[in-house]
Parts: sequence; C-alpha cells; structure tokens
Amino acid sequence: MHQFKSFQFIKNKISAISKNIQIVVVTKGQSMETIQPILETGHLHYGENRVQEATVKWQENIFANKNLNLHLLGHLQTNKVKEAVNLFNYIHTLDSEKLAKLLSAEEKKKNKRIKYFIQINIGNEIQKTGIKIENVTAFKEYCLNNLKLDIIGLMCIPPAKENPSFFFSKLFSVAKEENLSQLSMGMSDDYVIAAQHGSTFLRIGRAIFRENAK
Repeated sequence: MHQFKSFQFIKNKISAISKNIQIVVVTKGQSMETIQPILETGHLHYGENRVQEATVKWQENIFANKNLNLHLLGHLQTNKVKEAVNLFNYIHTLDSEKLAKLLSAEEKKKNKRIKYFIQINIGNEIQKTGIKIENVTAFKEYCLNNLKLDIIGLMCIPPAKENPSFFFSKLFSVAKEENLSQLSMGMSDDYVIAAQHGSTFLRIGRAIFRENAK
C-alpha cells in the first residue's frame, strides 16, 4: 500500500498549491497489481511511455472503464500511430508535421478525437525532440487550422541539472502568448516547482511507486 500513501501525500501537497492540477500517474514498468490501489481511489489519469507496453497493460481496462484517460508521454514513432489513436486519450509529445498529419488521418478513420500537447524543446537541446519556441505559432496554427487537431496546451522537459523554474516560467509565458490554457510540465523531482509555475498536468511516477521502481 506504499503507492496509495505516496499518491495521497502528493495529491494533498498539490491541492494546497492549486485545485486545478491533474496528476497523470506514470505507470511505465509497473504491473496492474501495483497500480490497483490507485485505481481503487477512482483516479482516472494514467501515463505510459511506450505504445506496446500500454496496449498490453491497459487495453482491457480502458474498454471496461470508459472514464479512464490514458496519456502517451513518450516519443511517438510514426509506425505506432494507429495503435496510439486506438488507445490514448491524450498525447503529450506532438513534435513534428509528419506525425501531426498521420495522427489527423488516423483520427478521421477512427472517428476519434484526441487531446494534444505540443512538445517544446525548451532548452534547445540537440538530443531532444520537440518544436523550437520560435516555430510554435506556425506549428500550432497548422495543426489547428489545416489538420483540425485538438491542441490544448504545451509540454516540456527541462534540461537535466539546471534550475527548472526558468524553463517552467518560459513555457508558461509561451502558452499565454499562444492562448493555450494547459501545461504538461513537472515530474517526480520537480512537480512542486512546476505546480507553482502554472502546470495543469503533472507527470508523476517514481515518487508514487518508489519501492516498486525498476
């Protein structure tokens, strides 16, 4: 029951900052048995990094409980688009026109609408995917107007070993300029800072499942 206590502790901590923040419980590498105590609280938002693992683990649960929301948090390969549209309600890693086109086409085939965050390469890091800040407006307009995707906000992962506050503040400002109300930022090590800087979706796994982490 360690994960239940951790989840409640984190939930209370975040509620003290804002009542408008959603915790996405990151369940990559966790069994359904480990996740069950949190499911039993009625929590509805869960995140996975890989399409294949999510399909094996969640497909049955998603079809059994239509209120569950599954979030894709890892990079989406173009050959996994079909499976991703089948399973996920939110995709946090929209990072290219090619991917956006494929997702739009698959949505039409499936008659399904997904909520998207545009992933921003907030630190201009060569090794990370994401849209550059100077290209956000054009990419957002293309996705909204040309592809009719439901873009709800922006997502980022700050550079490691740097103060995340600067990058969270930057993303908050960009989202405000773009008239996007949702922010996916903050993970196990920096979720409190992210919450204080306007995050609306926190992606928390290790801090909840510490004893079961792989």
